[in-house]
Amino acid sequence: MATDPVCGMEVDEKKAPKETYQGKDYYFCCPSCQWAFQTNPFQFAK
Repeated sequence: MATDPVCGMEVDEKKAPKETYQGKDYYFCCPSCQWAFQTNPFQFAK
């Protein structure tokens, strides 16, 4: 399980939408969280 960096929800990496930022994969619970990350990844990437 992975944690959505936007909302903190636990998600299944096999089913969740994914973005790669600075060589690290981030997984999302829904398209709106993915969009928020795409808009400002620096705010959510740890």
